[in-house]
Amino acid sequence: MRKLIAAALCLAATVTATGCGASVESSKEAKSHAVTLTNCGKKVTYDKVPQRVVTNDVGITELMFALGLENRMAGFAMPDDKGDLTDVPWKDAYDKVKWLSKDRLTKENVLDARADLVFAGWSYGFREDSGFTPEALKKLGIPTYILTESCRNGRTKTSRGIMPPLDALYADLTNLGKLFGVEKRAAALIADFKRQVATTVAKAPAHRPKVFLYDSGQDQPLSSGRYGAPDEIISKAGGDNVMHDVDDSWTTVGWESVVERNPDVIVVCNYSDVSAEQKRKFLLSYAPLRNVSAVKHKRIFVLDYVDLVESPRNPSAIVRLGGYLRAAAQQR
Repeated sequence: MRKLIAAALCLAATVTATGCGASVESSKEAKSHAVTLTNCGKKVTYDKVPQRVVTNDVGITELMFALGLENRMAGFAMPDDKGDLTDVPWKDAYDKVKWLSKDRLTKENVLDARADLVFAGWSYGFREDSGFTPEALKKLGIPTYILTESCRNGRTKTSRGIMPPLDALYADLTNLGKLFGVEKRAAALIADFKRQVATTVAKAPAHRPKVFLYDSGQDQPLSSGRYGAPDEIISKAGGDNVMHDVDDSWTTVGWESVVERNPDVIVVCNYSDVSAEQKRKFLLSYAPLRNVSAVKHKRIFVLDYVDLVESPRNPSAIVRLGGYLRAAAQQR
């Protein structure tokens, strides 16, 4: 398993005096009154503050941890290919909250956990083919919250993304802050994230490198369009996502389009049984890419999965990728 990057993410000194596992702010109103939020463009009312939240996948789970809400969780589901959790900023929270499944959530483990809220997303747990959907859980009396990065936009049955990726991150932190009565912590996190991003944007190179995000796949690569977190991570870091014109978040594209757009840098998403080094070797040896600038100059940068899906690690990823892109621009 690979180490997940932990640098500059605890934020304890700037956000709260209680550390990464902050206490929930006292709020009689939050505890006793219904809360209405806008989630995926719809008004959703929660009758009470959830006490037994179940989450799906690493980025969603760490949104809860970043807000100090591990005490409100009954468990999480996460494949064990998302990195070594021993060095993460929220190690204590991971140790405290039950790991329910090393696959996706199911109705069975949600019911076994006596969940009173499921926080997941389309393709981050919610799927029609498995019958695990917000509608199905509603019939069981279990409310849901959908990760904003994954909200479906109506362009096709499954295309996702309704707002720029960082706006999605900030929207979810704001909504969760309101739902759980931790508005101040949410606002402090957002302010710190915006500061990190703005500092990196100010250093962006005059010549912006073209960047391709490579997740996986050999016949057809899985990449990210304008609504996936990588698009704005690349943009704020000082590059241009060559798949920005794709109106989706995570989706397959064609190698022909990659060759045509000739990226200067390729960012590899590190996860799964296929290591980042194996992906790098494939890209460097794949004949159709031999004349692509990033391949010719071996400009391949690795970020972990959790850096590249909506998560509290996105700003740190922007900072790190920004440094690499500035160095790449100077080499031109």
